[in-house]
Amino acid sequence: MFSLFPRPDFDYKPEIYKDYFAPVFRRGGESFETVAASFGIVPRRHIPPGVKVFDTMNVRSESVEQKRSFSAAWKNLQLCLIPFRTFYEPNYETGKAVRWKIGTANGDPLAIAGLWRQWTEADGSQNLAFTMFNR
Repeated sequence: MFSLFPRPDFDYKPEIYKDYFAPVFRRGGESFETVAASFGIVPRRHIPPGVKVFDTMNVRSESVEQKRSFSAAWKNLQLCLIPFRTFYEPNYETGKAVRWKIGTANGDPLAIAGLWRQWTEADGSQNLAFTMFNR
């Protein structure tokens, strides 16, 4: 059980998709904090017009420092843990994408390693975004 995660003080959806906000656990100054961050380290709203939309929800450990979308967060050690109880991945054994549920048998929480970065929004406010390691 992750007793070290402070319970989030914001609402979030039970299933998280690209650009949805979710809790991440990160170092904040001298302590640790649970904060809201948007899934995908480059939110769609920050992809310039005319640039093909690209996915930044996952990062590979073997290429994180070489990919422009992730390298600055990696070099600045902007690491986080992403808490979850279940995680879904597509399985293509049947030729179609079938959702596979991943988690512990008893439903205990887990965490995935991730990176975060800060974005300045059009109104001047600051928001966080995150990606998760898939290897």
